[in-house]
Amino acid sequence: MFQNFAVPLCNTATPVLKVSQRAESRTVAGIDGCPGGWIAVWLQLPGEIWNAGVASSWTGLPLGDSRMVAVDMPVGLAAQGARACDRAARALLPRARKSSVFPPPRRYMLGTAGWPDANAAGKVREGVGLSRQAWNLAAKIRELDRALTPGDQARVREAHPELVFHHLNGWQPLPRKTTVAGQQARLALLHEAGVTGLEGLLNAVPRRLARPDDILDATACALAARRMEDGTAIRLPGDTPPRDARGLAMEIWY
Repeated sequence: MFQNFAVPLCNTATPVLKVSQRAESRTVAGIDGCPGGWIAVWLQLPGEIWNAGVASSWTGLPLGDSRMVAVDMPVGLAAQGARACDRAARALLPRARKSSVFPPPRRYMLGTAGWPDANAAGKVREGVGLSRQAWNLAAKIRELDRALTPGDQARVREAHPELVFHHLNGWQPLPRKTTVAGQQARLALLHEAGVTGLEGLLNAVPRRLARPDDILDATACALAARRMEDGTAIRLPGDTPPRDARGLAMEIWY
């Protein structure tokens, strides 16, 4: 199921629910996990929010016509150890925000029954376990891993909102994204980057489906997708990222 939310052209209008429709060819999409499943935000280039919606599954997202798609979820999983892109991302972020980038489950961990088993398996195999925070993403990582192929990465790529936001902020620290101050600061940065229509979207999406920080993160991913489309995005760890056992590039864009 995919639930769309209209974003009015006039900021004074009241957002209303609208029926599903295909994204136009001049759009890019940003996606984040959320309580309702996945939230997608489409930017009509250069920066107007054209549409947004929540799907209960990745395959329920109507991404077919989007020129570029950026998702805040690990794509490509290491056999063991930390991914180079995660290490590079942590190095860029201010000290207070480094914890927003953490090693995802290694591929063998996705087949375990739960966090205790994944954590124990990591300690036995590598001497390093897995955080509960990382395991909380396991179901969505597994879903995305099943859906994507290496060929899909020409258009669907991993991004990280905190890299996008702190890059926009000159790598100066921002308040936590779950606070009012942090959300206002990120909203201002998106406005400065040319994104319009965001206030209407924040009012339109029910909190049971997506929180404000989920919406802001998805919008930041859409901005990363715009940068990928126009050739200004930066890829970590570099021009030739390592690939996992399935051939997926382990990279993060911002």
